[in-house]
Amino acid sequence: QVQLVESGGGLVQAGGALRLSCTVSGRTFRSYAMGWFRQAPGKEREFVAAISWSSGSTRYADSVKGRFTISRDNAKNTMYLQMNSLKPEDTAVYYCAARVGGYIYTTDYAYDTWGQGTQVTVSS
Repeated sequence: QVQLVESGGGLVQAGGALRLSCTVSGRTFRSYAMGWFRQAPGKEREFVAAISWSSGSTRYADSVKGRFTISRDNAKNTMYLQMNSLKPEDTAVYYCAARVGGYIYTTDYAYDTWGQGTQVTVSS
């Protein structure tokens, strides 16, 4: 059974940076399409970024484009989200998601497995 564990969240001042990690159990990580989503209090979960199994393609929400970078290391079974120039509106619980097979997806219903989430809080 595939399990996803996020880490790297925390409290940071506006303008600061954080790097989130998502470690995936399982021997077929390199075949997974992966993504990051977030959910702020009182709001619906929203897409943040996605990456194909080969890292050949990436997608970003307009709100994070130019500030966040998604990447993956298939040898380490780990996906990353480098978040720079953080804003208070980036405050949310961040979730990583995996889909066995396929290429790249920006909708939450496309993903099979989810992590437990990690809190990111950006103070003004």
